[in-house]
Amino acid sequence: MASVSISHLPLKVRIAVFFLSTLMNISRRRNGTLNRRLFDFFDLKAPPTPNPIDGVMSSDVTVDSSRNLWFRLFTPTISTSSTSLLPVVVYFHGGAFSFLSASSPPYEAVCRQLSRSIPSVVVSANYRLCPEHRFPSQYDDGFDVLKFLDLNGDALPDIADLSRCFLAGDSAGANLAHHVAVRVCQEELQRVKVIGLVSIQPFFGGVDRTESEIRLDGAPITSVGNTDWMWEFFLPDGSDRDHEAVNVTGPNGVNISAMNFPDTIIFVGALDPLLDRQRKYYDWLKKSGKKAEIIEYPNTIHAFYFFPELPQSSQQIYRVRDFVNQRLSQMK
Repeated sequence: MASVSISHLPLKVRIAVFFLSTLMNISRRRNGTLNRRLFDFFDLKAPPTPNPIDGVMSSDVTVDSSRNLWFRLFTPTISTSSTSLLPVVVYFHGGAFSFLSASSPPYEAVCRQLSRSIPSVVVSANYRLCPEHRFPSQYDDGFDVLKFLDLNGDALPDIADLSRCFLAGDSAGANLAHHVAVRVCQEELQRVKVIGLVSIQPFFGGVDRTESEIRLDGAPITSVGNTDWMWEFFLPDGSDRDHEAVNVTGPNGVNISAMNFPDTIIFVGALDPLLDRQRKYYDWLKKSGKKAEIIEYPNTIHAFYFFPELPQSSQQIYRVRDFVNQRLSQMK
């Protein structure tokens, strides 16, 4: 296995990355189950904040209590006129479809910053996790959040404009956002209009190894051993990594050429083993006739956006803001 040096990262970040990677590894069992109690013991949940913190308040909204489907709603407390509406960003958290939640502190921080910086109303979806709930549970939950918003727009504040909606996500959440965008194209919604997709280090795979997977296999979080385990216990029994959920650009992927797929911005890191698959996703979107932009950060690991100590973290937020504002200006 190749060794990937992260010695250039601040000590605090290196310690956090080591701890997260170790916790994920020791939580996984060979029989395909998770020691979820162990992981959740360290994944301290952040409560909603009805009293604003850093200019943003939050609350939790139930979509379907029978499957614990809910979202955390982030609303900026900026001064707005009666005619000033804000875009809605529906965010899907990462964690390989197996870890973390909408109330995990890193996602509390990321969504709060998105809400404040754009500014926007952010809907952070909490979907079911595998291996307890396999494909397509996560995609069903993600799309059902949009259907809920479509039918229950009054669950959002009056300043939320569902006709200017963006899907966003990181890692597995970016994979989920892609597939929800496809479903939106296939099943028209009434009030929710998706006009952009923010894809942060999307989690894709395939049977054949890419050059970056081989060269960067020793990288934290998304090593080949980790991702193989995650896909094995996410997919239906008997499926391989060329399944349409995993290899969206592969032989079984859904053809989006004739779809009204939203304009997309993709963020990638040069030290992420998934790099080649993310670049291929960008190329595939362009070949499919869709508008896409890719932003690549050198010397950047998977999940860099978790760490405000890294300059790329704030840079990425500002690029998301610019992308959203550009799309909004094009809609006028």
